Amino acid sequence: MMPPRSAGLVLVTAAGAVVGSLPAVAVSTPWWQDVEPVVRAVRQRYGVEVVVLRLLQAELPQPPGGRVIYLAEVAEPVPAAEAWSGRLDEQPLRLAYARPGGPSADLAWAESVLVEHGLRPAERPVQIRTWNLSSVWRMPVEGRWVWLKVVPPFFAHEGALLRLLNGAGVPRLLGQAGSRSLLEDIPGADLHHAELPQLLAMVTLLVELQRAYAGRVDELLALGLPDWRAASLSAAIVDVLERTAHELSREDRATLDGFVDGLAERFTNVAACGLPDTLVHGDFWPGNVRGEGLALTLFDWGDSCVGQPLLDQCAFFDRIPSQVVTTVRQHWVRRWRMAVPGSDPGRVSDLLAPVAAARLAVVYRRFLDNIEPDERAYHRHDPAELLRRTAGLVRAMP
Repeated sequence: MMPPRSAGLVLVTAAGAVVGSLPAVAVSTPWWQDVEPVVRAVRQRYGVEVVVLRLLQAELPQPPGGRVIYLAEVAEPVPAAEAWSGRLDEQPLRLAYARPGGPSADLAWAESVLVEHGLRPAERPVQIRTWNLSSVWRMPVEGRWVWLKVVPPFFAHEGALLRLLNGAGVPRLLGQAGSRSLLEDIPGADLHHAELPQLLAMVTLLVELQRAYAGRVDELLALGLPDWRAASLSAAIVDVLERTAHELSREDRATLDGFVDGLAERFTNVAACGLPDTLVHGDFWPGNVRGEGLALTLFDWGDSCVGQPLLDQCAFFDRIPSQVVTTVRQHWVRRWRMAVPGSDPGRVSDLLAPVAAARLAVVYRRFLDNIEPDERAYHRHDPAELLRRTAGLVRAMP
């Protein structure tokens, strides 16, 4: 059972002047980046509207749950505010939407896009999430929702990629500029707990997208997608191992040293199996799919990259019921055999299993290198944990 969360706030004005602090309120969900219930709880308890900017402090070393303190912006007097003697620092890696006035600028941009489409917000926008990987707002517009998503620079290719994919099984763009995207709502429900027919349809959707872009790698790289093909991914895995080795056991370090020594041969064997480098979603799992029946939309493309398509298996297999993994894997292999006759996707799946886990360690190390210190608690332990998993997968292989 996940520990409950409570949230205290340090309040500032849009100009950054400290107003004071609010004592903690109980929050209905444990996930730190889930700020809609924080805003709601503060409104109910103190009668004030806030915009959460960023995490300041957490009681626990990592999410979820525990007592957390956020910096939040207010636009009106707060009678309940108490004196606060802390200090707000400045950080070069701080994101624009984590600064006072940043969310207002994002919303103003979104409203300008709506005007271009002849639309206007029907009610107050709702802040859904904010953390070092995204700021997400739900905006009610004339009987439906649209979504404002703002991402850090290392995810800025997401909007450009969605423009290229142009709605084929992905969210439809209303507008995009740099790190900002305004998206149409996706009909249906989030599919965290999808049954087998939908899981198979998700794999089919992904494989078809990847097949379509297998010959367009240069175009994808020009959009800014990270290059996780054999040479660059191998170098990144070596780097993350060197930087994380002190957190690993002697046994795991020895296993991983052998693993990186054999990466060149492993990728040579992967290439011999015949699958092309192509678009990789990067965070492919049922929670990033929404839809009704078998009409599905795959979203959250911030982690997208270029590389071997079966790198996407790792996260998916981790988050589906263990009893269906074999069936889903067999379906995945069949779809790629149909897409590339004569290829050996089953062999690729085996060869890439530890590589995919190590790639995730690289991704989380990249997050840590590019986010401000107070936000690193979200990801601090992930590189080491994923390298431990990599070592286990290596030892489990014949």
